[in-house]
Amino acid sequence: MRIRRTALAGLALAAITAGTAAPAMAQTARTAPAAHATARQALPPVNPDALRRAIAGLPDAEGTAAQVRVGGSGGSWQGVSGVRDLHTRRPVPANARFRAGSVTKVFTAAVVLQLVAEGRLDLDQTVQHYLPGLLPENYRPVTVGQLLNHTSGLPPADQSKGLPAEETADGFTWLYKRRFEHWTPERIVALAVQDKMEFEPGTAQHYLNINYTVAGMLIEKITGSSYERQVRERILRPLGLRDTSLPTDDPFLHGPHTNGYQVLDGKTIDVTVWGHSIEWAAGNLVSTTADLERFTRALFRGDVVPAAQLEQMFTVPPKEVRMYGDAKKEANYSMGLTRLDLPGGIVLWGKTGGRYGYLTGIGGLRNPAGAGESPRTLVYSYNSVDAKSESVKPRMMNIIMTAFS
Repeated sequence: MRIRRTALAGLALAAITAGTAAPAMAQTARTAPAAHATARQALPPVNPDALRRAIAGLPDAEGTAAQVRVGGSGGSWQGVSGVRDLHTRRPVPANARFRAGSVTKVFTAAVVLQLVAEGRLDLDQTVQHYLPGLLPENYRPVTVGQLLNHTSGLPPADQSKGLPAEETADGFTWLYKRRFEHWTPERIVALAVQDKMEFEPGTAQHYLNINYTVAGMLIEKITGSSYERQVRERILRPLGLRDTSLPTDDPFLHGPHTNGYQVLDGKTIDVTVWGHSIEWAAGNLVSTTADLERFTRALFRGDVVPAAQLEQMFTVPPKEVRMYGDAKKEANYSMGLTRLDLPGGIVLWGKTGGRYGYLTGIGGLRNPAGAGESPRTLVYSYNSVDAKSESVKPRMMNIIMTAFS
């Protein structure tokens, strides 16, 4: 569940799309022809010097460390900058772990779509059918697909509800004080459904963690086992992602890792040790750039989600579906990924994630033929000292633009 509604959704990566989507809800959704983007602008070679400059100078006033991996047929590059921690100022260790935040949603969506391919879930069937009694009786029917592409209309779970205004004024202090508090999915949903639905399901798009909290509950209901186990058995083990985990209540980063920091009123606070059970299936992943690169390449190649369902991850809602609260902006979230249009006709697909102290991004271009190895992928981790602010956008977009244009 997202801490604030402004949590960096606009930084998401993306990639060249193909094909059409399945079932009724996606028949008029927007996709990009697979070969279209690369035909309009040739992909430039990887520029190591420019990438090195994009992450140079750390630590500085805005961040402490960065890790970047670029891969694909046009060349590859990997580099790090900055320090593991501000106390020892040791360099970033090889394959350092970090909190990947909402990149978790890509893994969650992939498991749900695998269950769809197996005939165990139906994207057009309702949450009320699979999880009777979870949502209030006066809520409109919400489909599984609407959860995954954030068109459900479900309200956010506002953790600050009932707390004194002075306690929640800066958006960080009260969360930091409660960083070891345990949250169950049931508690998160119960908090959210105290409010009415934001809009008629399917008519708008609002990126909220509550959608993926419910998706995680669906995974558990259908499989009869834990969400964490399903991700491990279906994705982590088959792909050999040995440095990726879903820690649930464990607040520590084990093994080599980068420390996270938040600057507040001139004071630097170490936020490395922090329990994220409230993010759960929406944002509790810990990983490395190497593991996320392997996952991204496998996903785009079609080795994680079967082809028919994979198209849903490269399909956004039709143009008449607008962003909630901003009718001028078209929906840009698919089932697990985000579409980002760059200059020259390049369309990227991917996902970002933000936790205090940590910003992560994965993404790439789809193969021009619609299947096979991605021409280019990007994975980055950036240790920002103000990860929830808009000030991080220029550096993040500089990394993205340098990698793809």
